[in-house]
Amino acid sequence: MSIETLVLGKSGSSKSTSLRNLDPEKLLLIQCISKPLPFRSSDWKLCTNAQDGGNRIRTDNSTKIEQILKKSPHEIVVIDDYQSVLVNELMNRSSERGYDKFTDIGKNAWSIFNTAGALDEHRRVYILAHTQTDDFGNIRMKTVGKMVDQTIVPEGYFTIVLRAVVNNGNYRFSTQTNGQDCCKSSMGIFSETLVDNDLKAIDDAICSYYGINNIQMIKEKTA
Repeated sequence: MSIETLVLGKSGSSKSTSLRNLDPEKLLLIQCISKPLPFRSSDWKLCTNAQDGGNRIRTDNSTKIEQILKKSPHEIVVIDDYQSVLVNELMNRSSERGYDKFTDIGKNAWSIFNTAGALDEHRRVYILAHTQTDDFGNIRMKTVGKMVDQTIVPEGYFTIVLRAVVNNGNYRFSTQTNGQDCCKSSMGIFSETLVDNDLKAIDDAICSYYGINNIQMIKEKTA
């Protein structure tokens, strides 16, 4: 069973920037929106599939994303701006009447969330998405309707939910709920409620907590 983490935040809260210290050789980045990386690096190479030596794929197709998750050999997969997958599918089917399109969008999201958590136990999946705030001030993942919000409840599929916050120009990840958001993490995995906005540090903490390095060593010895 892989470890899947949901990283939420407003636009500009440095969700994408948090990838800056991850090792590109261990990672596959699925960009759901075609945009440049928010940091300088020559090690992130665009590719068309997970096996051709690159580490950066651009697609907003749910079926393709699910296939990439299953076939990618990388230890870490990051899906950036995932809510755009939901929005783009809705807009592409905007002329359709009825609720079938919402059912399909919800099913596709359900499939991706389940696949992300069913990979080899040493693998980690990070899904980055925007937030929305309801009339009562509760903060959760931005979606496209009640089918995803209420029926699926995206946050429930993740062991860890982080939220990118900005305080006085300091960019942080919140690791536990403040009572109105959906942040959560296993007891003891993080030493503080607010940690640095750095997915490399987050990934190191996850690997240490779940003994993932030991799992990889055992796999290498038995291979």
